[in-house]
Amino acid sequence: MTKLNQILAVEKGVKSDVQRKVTDAYHQIQKTPLLSGISRTYQPIDDEGEQLPPESTRVQVQADVVLKGVGATLTRLFDVTATKDWANCQAKASVKVDGAVLLEDVPVTYLLFLEKQLTDVHTFISKLPTLDPAESWSQDEHTEAWRTEPVKTTRTKKVPRNHVLAEATDKHPAQVQVFTEDIVVGYWTKVAFSGALPQRRVNELLARVQKLQDAVKFAREEANGADIVDRKIGEKVFSYLLG
Repeated sequence: MTKLNQILAVEKGVKSDVQRKVTDAYHQIQKTPLLSGISRTYQPIDDEGEQLPPESTRVQVQADVVLKGVGATLTRLFDVTATKDWANCQAKASVKVDGAVLLEDVPVTYLLFLEKQLTDVHTFISKLPTLDPAESWSQDEHTEAWRTEPVKTTRTKKVPRNHVLAEATDKHPAQVQVFTEDIVVGYWTKVAFSGALPQRRVNELLARVQKLQDAVKFAREEANGADIVDRKIGEKVFSYLLG
């Protein structure tokens, strides 16, 4: 009894071999001289005339023979593909995660689709933005975003001041130096918000995707190991086409 994974293993080689042989056959029947033959004999007008040997060229390629060969070659491809496609309609397996059935009796074609999609999901999750680990984050109940603890900073203002270097006298005015002084005029309280995710959450999601990816691969292998029926389609097709 043939198994689906055996057909999948030979399918690529059969396709390549058939393509090469059909291409060779196509090029062969395009070479007109190979399909042409000739037979020529010479008869002098009298017995005294020069005798010349006959000439002949044999037909090397017969289109009907080439066509039958192409039919025989394609029959193998038709049979392999039919066996695979019919089997794909029947091959199923359940996806199990941690011993529990997550998806029951999934067709192998859908398992292949799911496998590709999960690869894309894994890539998407791995690119998710994460919270700055240098900050301390907690979830804000009002915005459902993440927030940091309040950080209080001062706001200052430059105020001009006078510094008397020398008092005024009856002969000289006072010598005064003007300078500015930063004085606290208020306080800023800053809270940062973020819609990113904690790194631990991203790691958890990636672990889940990877676990499901493995489960889907195991299910696909199980489905591909199912016994199948060899289909003989090509002979019927080419019996009609070349009949």
